[in-house]
Amino acid sequence: MGKLYVVGIGPGDYDDMTIRAGKILSRSDLIIGYHVYVELVKQWYPDKTFLTTPMTREAQRCRMALEAAEQGKTVSLVCSGDSGIYGMAALVLELRGEKRTPEVEIVPGLTAACSGGALLGAPLTHDFAVISLSDRLTPWETIEKRLTAAAEADLSIVLYNPASHGRPDHLRRACVILRRVLPGERLCAVVRNIGREGQDRRLCTLAQMQDLDVDMFCTVFIGNAAAKEIAGNLVTPRGYRDV
Repeated sequence: MGKLYVVGIGPGDYDDMTIRAGKILSRSDLIIGYHVYVELVKQWYPDKTFLTTPMTREAQRCRMALEAAEQGKTVSLVCSGDSGIYGMAALVLELRGEKRTPEVEIVPGLTAACSGGALLGAPLTHDFAVISLSDRLTPWETIEKRLTAAAEADLSIVLYNPASHGRPDHLRRACVILRRVLPGERLCAVVRNIGREGQDRRLCTLAQMQDLDVDMFCTVFIGNAAAKEIAGNLVTPRGYRDV
């Protein structure tokens, strides 16, 4: 019996992959993942065997990985960012069920909230919420409740999956919901292609953000009431009294 690692590879730059993740990929026989994520690591492991699946084939991907591990292979199932934050970790464990074989190990990675926050400065120094705008697996009514609750709690908010070809208006819809609670001048930011070619960042207000052109490679940050811009950085104060 082999072993299956569910590996968070970070935002895409090899320098932002953890040492642990790199070591596990180095000793794996097979690396499986969504084709975009596999391409991010393929150049660093040219001697490995790779298998890919397109988007929406997550269950197939996980079953492929479990079956290969059952056949005696050391397998890495790669996920962008962290393997347990909108990653494949939960699905792998669900599909394996109550069995204890093959052995599964979850390997964390740097999620976009952390890597994107670092590009912006320090937007998440206080309490925050992470919400995905993808309604492929979560009803939009639930997403709307979570957006409203986070805004009413004055949390800094990070939005994943703000738009795609099939749902180009989701960020605009989210902004409309947030503006029922938050002022239009609330500080926000968008980062794109974190750790990859074309990396970019932009600070704006909540009112401006609903008209921005975003896609699945963007991560959106909405500041809390204390957020401020300092020398081009988005900063959420921790609350130290002697500053």
